[in-house]
Amino acid sequence: MDSALLSRLRADLAAADFSPASVTALLGEPADGARQRGVFAPGRRALAERPTSARSTLISLFLLGEAVAQHEIDAALPELGAAGARELGLIEAEAPGGVRGDAAPGQYPAYADVQHYAAALSLNPVAVVDSAAEEPLVWWILSDLDDQLRRGPARPDHVMGVGGATRSLIAQAPGGRVDRSLDLGTGCGIVALHLAQRGGHVVATDISERALMLARANAELNGLGGAIEFRAGSLFEPVAGEQFDLILSNPPFVITPRTGDGPVYEYRDGGLVGDALAEAVVTAGPAHLLPGGTLLCLANWETPWGGNGLHRVSDWIAGAGIAELSAWVIERDRVDPMQYAETWARDGGARPGSVEFDALLAAWLDDFAVRRIVSIGLGAIRVRRGLPGSMSEPLVHVEQATGALASVGLGAQLEDAFTAGSVAARMSDAEVLATRWLVSDAVSDERIHTPGAEAPHAITLVTDRPIARRVTADPLLAAAVGASDGDLTMGQIADALAQLLEVDAAAASEAIVSGARELAWLGMLTPAPANSTEAQFPEA
Repeated sequence: MDSALLSRLRADLAAADFSPASVTALLGEPADGARQRGVFAPGRRALAERPTSARSTLISLFLLGEAVAQHEIDAALPELGAAGARELGLIEAEAPGGVRGDAAPGQYPAYADVQHYAAALSLNPVAVVDSAAEEPLVWWILSDLDDQLRRGPARPDHVMGVGGATRSLIAQAPGGRVDRSLDLGTGCGIVALHLAQRGGHVVATDISERALMLARANAELNGLGGAIEFRAGSLFEPVAGEQFDLILSNPPFVITPRTGDGPVYEYRDGGLVGDALAEAVVTAGPAHLLPGGTLLCLANWETPWGGNGLHRVSDWIAGAGIAELSAWVIERDRVDPMQYAETWARDGGARPGSVEFDALLAAWLDDFAVRRIVSIGLGAIRVRRGLPGSMSEPLVHVEQATGALASVGLGAQLEDAFTAGSVAARMSDAEVLATRWLVSDAVSDERIHTPGAEAPHAITLVTDRPIARRVTADPLLAAAVGASDGDLTMGQIADALAQLLEVDAAAASEAIVSGARELAWLGMLTPAPANSTEAQFPEA
């Protein structure tokens, strides 16, 4: 896309204040919420009650799927104009009845002097939460039209806008400056834009030429055209021999049948059998990390009959062949093959009850049956590379965690928990006891008492950061956590509690050590900053 035209578009969008907050203010929260769910009538009704403005025209055209007269587009985009918008491919002519393409002279008398245009691309103002920024970052994002605005099926090289999975990836990413970063499978380029905010050199790759075209346009549109290097190619081929401080990836990980006549979409289908695409990212990715670097990717993984999907992901990480790795695999959801097949059959635009939908569903279920798949896990994989020679084998922690994610500062909180958990996992029992620990200020406890009883019969440790958790604790562990304010070592706390509760000191220490290791992964306990543990375990 032409850089000069994109610059004009940027000026027009800024002048119209085409932002998420302003769109909501104009439509009202209920109507804007409905719009985001693909229900446009309330938004159209709201605009009909308000004076026409540049912002209302842009909302009608790009967010509500309305055909708009050329003179209205010229007024809303005074620098770019309808002609420039057509040249960029943002709009296309529409005749009465929704027929796309220029009307022949005299064909539609009512339209003879007024050409109308509809959106050919999505142009969406979006706000995305990033732990590297205090406030959500606002972008203008070009992508292909989604199901509600598109007329007909998606094209095979369809480029998605900013979806929930991508938002989750950005929210979970570490904050702070990064010298070299990689967005693997950039799509519309939103992840690369966020990486560019962290500074340093950003490389964004994709196998789709259309995705790269739109990603470049989005970088230009948001004033970051020179901050990102875009490269074409599959997986890590475009960065062969290169290493990075941070790799983020929302790859086309959808498990898709390799047989049948169903549509193949580049944004979701990696072209490999089963979950082999996710495996390829996780196995090859660590070699492209600099010491201290982190890889964070979203993935789906299969559980075959008699197997364990999370253990399979552990094997992928071991398959990287690098000893100095720490990994944290979080399964956010687990679905059965039927539910998975239905979700992705719908995603392509097929509707239940249609011949197309039934054929797609059958192809997915047949594909899962061949490999005897009983469930599919959905989640995130975080891998950190330590210093060379710092470990004899990779450390991998896997778990299912379905609680709500923190709404603010999630990425930094996950990094802190990752550090604390991996440090604690490598400590000997003696080192855990010799360490001064701090309980997170997000931790509270819930106690259930029988009326009249002096002691509770149930204690639950609760936190909402970084992931909402509830952990059943006995009085010993609960007391140890409550005393972890950084003043005493865990060993001193354990000895004092053993005397107070009149229990065996060795048994008390063993139980507390086990509990501390678990709570470190949950972000409930961290080594106190003044403790030397961090210096002893720099590879964490």
